[in-house]
Amino acid sequence: MARAHHPPGTQHPRRRRHLDWELITCGVSGHVLVGRDAGPARPQDAILVQDHGDVRWHRCLRCDTWVPLPLPEDPARPHPPDRAEIVVPPRGKALHDKIVLRLIAIDRVIHFIVLVLLGLGVELFAAHRASLHDAYYRILTALQGGVAGGPVQTSGHVGILRDFDRLFSLRSGTLHEVGAALLAYGVLEGVEAIGLWFAKRWAEYLTFIATTILLPLEVYEIIHQGTVLKVLGFLINLAVVVWLLWRKRLFGLNGGGKAEANERARDVSWEQIERVTLATPVPDPVAARTALASVGSGPDHDEDEEVSL
Repeated sequence: MARAHHPPGTQHPRRRRHLDWELITCGVSGHVLVGRDAGPARPQDAILVQDHGDVRWHRCLRCDTWVPLPLPEDPARPHPPDRAEIVVPPRGKALHDKIVLRLIAIDRVIHFIVLVLLGLGVELFAAHRASLHDAYYRILTALQGGVAGGPVQTSGHVGILRDFDRLFSLRSGTLHEVGAALLAYGVLEGVEAIGLWFAKRWAEYLTFIATTILLPLEVYEIIHQGTVLKVLGFLINLAVVVWLLWRKRLFGLNGGGKAEANERARDVSWEQIERVTLATPVPDPVAARTALASVGSGPDHDEDEEVSL
């Protein structure tokens, strides 16, 4: 029986039972291809680039998918780049951690915006406390007199009115301290966000400590005035703490930072790329031209470089 011919990449070199972050990232940012502007591919380039007739197959350095493209008409270099010239993009653990850290960073950016706005609001309130106090009670008097027609009440309020009463009962110095604390914590969240976005080790420790310190306070608030949002926020922060402690191996846990760095380096190494590579079947020229025609109408990739997240 004749052996069936298939284009490169029709059999995925990795069998996964979990979410494939590499494919998702390439679907958003595009494949990472090399040698698009190069001359004929050499035998040593077969793991990344293969020429078959008038079709060149490129292997994505991130998701390992093979993409057919036409041969360059005017090559800018004689051959595809050597491995020493290629920077392997984040993949495996490195890519997964990068995505999670940036999701946490986005959460911290939201905290930064909210806390800074609250801090500025408290500082402005403290600076104009006297005038706002008089205006508040004038409005309250007008509302109570117009709605009930009875004597004006300045105590025994519930809900938001009780919160306003407590706020106006604070001294201006106390309000300034509260505003300064909110601004300081907001700045801390902003620093965390920047460090996490660029995957800095110090930011992981800073985030772990800052988040862990507030967990008891969140538990106290949930017990006394629990809401769905407070419970959800607590669960998110608890998940962040556990993930950082175990997955990022903080404080020497699970092998420590050295083991974590070795695992990331392994996933972006050429040895790992070779390990997950299957023998590429000889492509059928007709199938190759058909695949090339199908990608010709799709989005064009103008760069060989990785598009960062």
